[in-house]
Amino acid sequence: MRGLMMDFPLTIPTILRRAESLFGHKQVVTRLPDRSIVKRPYADVIDRAKRLAVALTELGVRPGDRVATLGWNTQQHLEAYLAIPSAGAVLHTLNLRLHCDDLSYIVNDADDQVLLLDASTLPIYEQFKDRVRIKKVIVMAPAPGQHGGDLLDYETLVGAADAGRYTEADLDERDAAAMCYTSGTTGRPKGVLYSHRALMLHSLAQAARDCLGVSEADVVLPVVPMFHVNAWGLPFTCTMVGATQVFPGPCLDPDSLLELFVSERVTVTAGVPTVWMGLLQALDKAPGTYDLGAMRAIVCGGSAASPALIRAFQERHGLTIVHAWGMTEMTPLGTVCTVPSYLADAPFDAQLAYRARQGVPQTLVEIRARTDNGFAPWDGKTMGELEVRGPWVAASYYNSDGPDDRFTDDGWFRTGDIVTIGERGCIELTDRAKDLVKSGGEWISTVALEVALMGHPAVAEAAVIAVPHPKWDERPLAVVVLKTGQRASADELRAFLAPNFAKWWLPDAIEFAPEIPRTSVGKFRKTTLRDKYRDRYQTV
Repeated sequence: MRGLMMDFPLTIPTILRRAESLFGHKQVVTRLPDRSIVKRPYADVIDRAKRLAVALTELGVRPGDRVATLGWNTQQHLEAYLAIPSAGAVLHTLNLRLHCDDLSYIVNDADDQVLLLDASTLPIYEQFKDRVRIKKVIVMAPAPGQHGGDLLDYETLVGAADAGRYTEADLDERDAAAMCYTSGTTGRPKGVLYSHRALMLHSLAQAARDCLGVSEADVVLPVVPMFHVNAWGLPFTCTMVGATQVFPGPCLDPDSLLELFVSERVTVTAGVPTVWMGLLQALDKAPGTYDLGAMRAIVCGGSAASPALIRAFQERHGLTIVHAWGMTEMTPLGTVCTVPSYLADAPFDAQLAYRARQGVPQTLVEIRARTDNGFAPWDGKTMGELEVRGPWVAASYYNSDGPDDRFTDDGWFRTGDIVTIGERGCIELTDRAKDLVKSGGEWISTVALEVALMGHPAVAEAAVIAVPHPKWDERPLAVVVLKTGQRASADELRAFLAPNFAKWWLPDAIEFAPEIPRTSVGKFRKTTLRDKYRDRYQTV
């Protein structure tokens, strides 16, 4: 039909062209394992990405082939992010914190053809290499030229490739560009393919002011790993808008992060709550030591951050925590919690109550919550399982056979998260469906109890689980880690909770532990806790 717009494909090479033509002078900063800092202009990074695309093609990588990475957040990893999809292949980031059994399963299920890895992750590869069918292994960094056997050296390959031979692959925006696997906490990990179109639209949404607002003026340091849901999409977004990118490599301790925040004048960072808990402790120990005046947003996702954590950063250090929520199946961003205009002049405590929620759906993402009796009203009270749809939400899993109950008949994705939705669309995560406590036929939110417990001044971390009970079916049990040098009894903690919860919500037992087991992405591993304490109430 005449008079319509150009049929312009939304593909990753568009980001490459834009960065090359507009942002060649901007920088990519990487901390190496020896703690030294390397800085390169975008112009060099784009040139090297083109060379890598050529080298991979000459190694036999074809459109649609999966090319895996096993590495930290580095400049070379960014080059792979840009080169692999631009060559028509599929970027497949492997979570280096997974067990070798899971890694071998994932590599074989994805049918990865080539693996790019850091020298520091070679011991991980050695544990599963005999169980996979990878054809070529390329060592990215550091120590170029010192690898024997069948290992190829990244710098040698990139240096020998002719950037003039780079040609953009013939791509459809619905072709797969990247791939991640779920954590597999309730079964085998499942693959999710991200199309070029999904990644492009996701990047545009992240740059919106009411989302993360990433712009050319920003300096962005993703603490969230590039092997975890594409570092929440930030490498693609930053390259699209020309933001300076700072990569911490494997140096993720609070002091190393704080040094980079200061030296590079970082404006936006992102990570899970456990990272920010450690950072807060470091700041509290050395108040006034670190100049973080450039920081405008500390994005927090993966699990709920407590109001106490948000308040502490704001009141003690003038730093703003921005809540976000998403999933592997969502590329991953779903909601972001920025203070809306109608609360702009509200008291701090009112704003804090709002900021402790997970926020409103981002542009093009739609939400609803399903109960046993239909869809939940947007009243901020009725709990239901969150369902989502949008252009960067998965429609099915990779290699899936037949129907999957995670996807509804009318095309929505069932997240497994239990939420309430406020009248203006702000969601509050109350639990994972599998983590809710059903006591005497009534639901209890473990997240609400955890957040409240972590507001106690002596508590560093708290996880609440459902434990079988002979009378009530299930009852909540709390596992608490106290801050160093602090003391608190179970009775004291229950008394702390009592003013804000019905009596039947309060944990019957509170266990104290030196640490709480975690998944590969830093979330509490509640399956381990449930196994350990499953008989705790059987003698009650």
